[in-house]
Amino acid sequence: MDRRSFLQKSACVSAGILTLPGYSGAFSFDSYKDLVIGHNSHQYKIDMKWGNLDPMKVPVQDCHEIIQDSKGRIVMLTNHIKNNIIIYDKSGKLIETWGTVYPGAHGLTLSVENGEDFLFITDYERHQVIKTTIDGKEIMTVDYPVETGKYKTKEEFRPTETTVLENGDFYVADGYGNQFILHYNYKGELLNIFGGKGTEDHQFLNAHGICFDHRDKANPTLLVTAREQNTLKRFSLEGNYLSSIKVPGALICRPVIHDSDIYFAVLKSREATYDDSGFLLIMNEKNEVISCPGATPPVYKKDTLTELYQTIKLFRHPHDVCIDEDGSIYVTQWNSGQTYPIKLTRI
Repeated sequence: MDRRSFLQKSACVSAGILTLPGYSGAFSFDSYKDLVIGHNSHQYKIDMKWGNLDPMKVPVQDCHEIIQDSKGRIVMLTNHIKNNIIIYDKSGKLIETWGTVYPGAHGLTLSVENGEDFLFITDYERHQVIKTTIDGKEIMTVDYPVETGKYKTKEEFRPTETTVLENGDFYVADGYGNQFILHYNYKGELLNIFGGKGTEDHQFLNAHGICFDHRDKANPTLLVTAREQNTLKRFSLEGNYLSSIKVPGALICRPVIHDSDIYFAVLKSREATYDDSGFLLIMNEKNEVISCPGATPPVYKKDTLTELYQTIKLFRHPHDVCIDEDGSIYVTQWNSGQTYPIKLTRI
């Protein structure tokens, strides 16, 4: 299929979904190597072979999150306890694996401290946040915040994400638990708690992801995804609610900032009749959606974004993205048939 044919099919999304061969789980996309997805300035070619490994030796289950470390390596988190962490070089070649004790491994955040890389892992089954060295040595664990009075048992604390400030402070999003955002100093001492489950502006339904937005150096803020509400919420570092950005139809996972843009994996389309209906979403510095790889083009009517939905049956519950220095995107997926990352090469 050439690009012109693809664009013609994309323009006819109302007639159905474009299904690619091999979508059942055993992907075979050689005939689609020239397929282009995305819109406007952010368009990509698909690489289904990047990072594929021998599942008997390096198995994956849910591939929840993915980051790039200071050496340029691609680091992926899966909740398969044979190898929770899988580290690739940029070509997709395996470098090393580690981790056998994180059954609920969900969130993965890089922290660079005095030139050394550390990882923050959230584990919703262990009900903990764990800080490790880049090679897997645990150096700090954060348990459920009993001192707040917001949690009766550790089982109510099911953290999904962290973000780290330049001074070492970090925030935890309890996205599968009681929906609070918890602010800790670099020692792991609790400084503040805000949010909670609810539909008020300052509350969340599935506070799934969080990131530190430092694009405006004079006014840094926090971005938190309220996934079930199809909303990105902005807060001050003190936890005060500032604003919301609606993304109709898109169950967005964590925000990932690269240059001036914000990238999201979208777990699924809100009104889709099938669950594995995800895509990607990219916003510019004005909080305008400019590209939706795998989905309908972003269209605004009277400053309101029209509802988005999957148009290409490519992604299956995409859960996180990592953007490298070339602008390529690495996509991990939850509940996707134990698949390895998909790479999108920017054109």
